[in-house]
Amino acid sequence: MSKISRRSFFKASLTTASALALSRTKAFPYEAAKKNEKLKYDAKGLPTIVLGKTGVVVPRLAFGLGSRFCNNKNEDEAIALLQKALDEGLYYWDTASDYSSSDGKVISEERVGRVLKNQRSRVFLSTKVLPRDSNEALRSIELSLKRLQTDHVDVLNIHAVSTLEDNKNILKKGGILDILYRMKEEKVTRFIGFSGHADPLALTDLIEKGNFDCMIVAMNHYPKGPDTTTIRIEQVVPKAKEKGMGALLMKIIRPLDTIDGINLNAESLIRYALSLENVDGITVGMDNMRVLESNLKTLREFTPMNAQEKQEVTLALTPFFNHENLPWMNEGYRDGNWM
Repeated sequence: MSKISRRSFFKASLTTASALALSRTKAFPYEAAKKNEKLKYDAKGLPTIVLGKTGVVVPRLAFGLGSRFCNNKNEDEAIALLQKALDEGLYYWDTASDYSSSDGKVISEERVGRVLKNQRSRVFLSTKVLPRDSNEALRSIELSLKRLQTDHVDVLNIHAVSTLEDNKNILKKGGILDILYRMKEEKVTRFIGFSGHADPLALTDLIEKGNFDCMIVAMNHYPKGPDTTTIRIEQVVPKAKEKGMGALLMKIIRPLDTIDGINLNAESLIRYALSLENVDGITVGMDNMRVLESNLKTLREFTPMNAQEKQEVTLALTPFFNHENLPWMNEGYRDGNWM
């Protein structure tokens, strides 16, 4: 397949029906030893890990740039927060095309782009595309690049994988997964992944049928269905690891917003999540310097929980895991939009 300019590809793909019937291209493995020498990732001594088959070394804490971050309406404070995080070694940034403040006035990608434009090489950048329609997905990707003020991202994720029926649209010939394969081939993205917080059967089905580099899934509740005793991450994460994928967890701090009187704090929840088997890292939303500095301290001083400590936290989380009315359990929910 001959190489074309990204702008030409977007234009052709949006106007030519045949471009949407893309052949199923296998994702190219990325060789860490041959990565771009201009990259300037520096974790500043924070704990790091190799993110699955990407081969990239990343901090075990990613900066989640969804609703919590966007609902800080002070632009100067938010920009300073991003810069502080980067200067302290948090160079894994996770955003999405539809991450915004509750009133829609703050667009995450636009805010991130203001910081990225002069220091793109320092950031391992992840964003997400929501539309399942190929034309709409391409427009969304192009808009993301424009907002982010870059010509490429490091991870392009299919956003909010929800059901087996959703997977049919994702996996169909010429569908969004084929678009992501093509984006990787054209170097619009280095790696591809997905995010999800719903049916674990849908998540494992996509792992088995797709060729992904990494994923972000929610650390929350026991699923409905025949098996109501196994936490979703114990179903989904091992499947991802069988295929060499990187695995991050989200919704780490949400129990503090959801369960009245829970005897846990952010530090214990972060330690718990990072101590779980096969978990590479976590993505956590932050909206002010105090929270950022607290999370950095927890990460710098991180020691894995022992079996007894993990069991105590698991028991404390039981009301959360068994909760049937969490917002992200409802059809149509998207992470990054709820406070």
